[in-house]
Amino acid sequence: MDSLDSLGLVATAFTTSSFVPQVWRTWKTRDVSGISLPTYVIITLGLALWLVYGLLKNDLPLIVANAMMVVLTGAITVMKLKFEKYGVHDGK
Repeated sequence: MDSLDSLGLVATAFTTSSFVPQVWRTWKTRDVSGISLPTYVIITLGLALWLVYGLLKNDLPLIVANAMMVVLTGAITVMKLKFEKYGVHDGK
């Protein structure tokens, strides 16, 4: 791994970790009222395509970043669908 890949992995750590609080808050509160379903569907699909691109190029930072982001944005998308469908919300 070269220094450019190291830089990419550090950037990955920062960008992907930025979604963890949103996933945690959504799971904890079940409040999905402020989440745009179309936005999260589009971003998840776009990230999945970036993941495929990274796999085809065998680019580790792209693979790691986009795999993690697909999981995180996918989790938010699933929670949006599930919690809104069943009207689940603690209010806290």
